[in-house]
Amino acid sequence: MTTSRIDLDQLPAAVRDYLAAHAAHDTETALRAFTPTAVVVDDGHTYRAPDEIRRFLSEAGSEYTYTTELTGARHEDAVWVVTHHLEGDFPGGVVDLDYRFTLDGELVAELVIAPS
Repeated sequence: MTTSRIDLDQLPAAVRDYLAAHAAHDTETALRAFTPTAVVVDDGHTYRAPDEIRRFLSEAGSEYTYTTELTGARHEDAVWVVTHHLEGDFPGGVVDLDYRFTLDGELVAELVIAPS
């Protein structure tokens, strides 16, 4: 596996667009970053296609108050990985999460969110 650290401005447009929209709680803009057959995996749950991903985007983490800081990005073969540091009132209170994006053309085909 080839891994290289990258600057955030080197991320593909779909990844940058998703991250900005997700941070702004703009579900519809975030959803446009995905292919029609995309899959999102987060916290043991799999969300498929636009309706389930829309639900994930509008509900994920909504029961908690937390801060998030983007701490790094890297490219691993065909996967773009963005790491966020979260602190808040969720179980454990602190976590570093990797957002692993796999693209299909210009859009996100798969997003897997898991502890670093």
